[in-house]
Amino acid sequence: MKTWDVIVIGGGIIGLSLARELKKRGVQVLVIEKGEPGREASYAAGGMLADCGDEACGALHLLMTASAQMYPEFAHELEDESGRKVDLRSEGTILLRSVRDSRPPSSKPLTTSQITEIEPNLAPGDCRGSWVAERSIDPRALCAATLAACRHRGVDVSSGDEVVSVTLSDGRVSGVATAKTSFQSAVVVNCAGAWSGQMSPYPVPTRPRKGQMLCVAMPTRNFLRHVVRSPEVYLIPRSDGRMLIGATVEDVGYDKRVDATTIQALRQSALKFMPGLRDARILEDWAGLRPGTPDNLPILGATPIPGYFVATGHFRDGILLAPITAKLMAQLVVDGKTEHDLSPFSPQRFARNV
Repeated sequence: MKTWDVIVIGGGIIGLSLARELKKRGVQVLVIEKGEPGREASYAAGGMLADCGDEACGALHLLMTASAQMYPEFAHELEDESGRKVDLRSEGTILLRSVRDSRPPSSKPLTTSQITEIEPNLAPGDCRGSWVAERSIDPRALCAATLAACRHRGVDVSSGDEVVSVTLSDGRVSGVATAKTSFQSAVVVNCAGAWSGQMSPYPVPTRPRKGQMLCVAMPTRNFLRHVVRSPEVYLIPRSDGRMLIGATVEDVGYDKRVDATTIQALRQSALKFMPGLRDARILEDWAGLRPGTPDNLPILGATPIPGYFVATGHFRDGILLAPITAKLMAQLVVDGKTEHDLSPFSPQRFARNV
């Protein structure tokens, strides 16, 4: 029976990026995805590479900043290896906030006239504005390019089969058992996102956090150039003339149904800031399940079971954190140490609550 050096459970952007990084280091990798690779939370994401917020803790913010800095090279390599574009945009983000909200220290204040000068179709109303040097990317294009890059490098991918458990022999990892078969490896990395906690033998406390959003056709290709973020809604332009409007955060289990009332509420929030979208055609609406954790921090590192690692729980930041997660987890798996301290994200921090 064929064996692999590492099995990665989950074919989202985290699992695919890690598999590619491991393969770059000469590791034989198998990715197992229960559905179609790149079609779950990664596919549903907005793609804002938002590392300038002040809501993240110090350790997480360090990872976010490091990962954002990696993105231009990361995107270039993926495009080169896959022959696909990922639509990495660097125009920046306009933040709109109420007069009571403080301005993030990393942002540059904008007057109303400055906002309308750079975005004539944006109506900030009574909101204060500022600009931050953030990028955005098309997650669907990113996942497709990462999957193609993995295959280009020789990563094995098994799709349409769900991992039921990580198998052990003499107390350490020996592979995985799926609904259909089994695979052998001495190292397994759980990157299964919102489904990470559904397999034995080690508890991973992730839960699904539903997000609904929609996509419209902009009246003109450059109708909006910057990402716009407000407390009510965010607007993300794509280079092909689409605009994403999102998104909700809902605790409803694994329910991925789209609610028409919610979608219309998002559309109305967008119209408040961009009245010119009133006749914009809705191209698509959808819902995705982000992987949340009890303390809203990712789960990254080794479990007490030899050979079993976890890289999950990225919540809203899976796209942003993909490059740094892949780099650090590959370092941990291959070298046993990382250049950034992962102890704040250790899977074992939840052990006392199990």
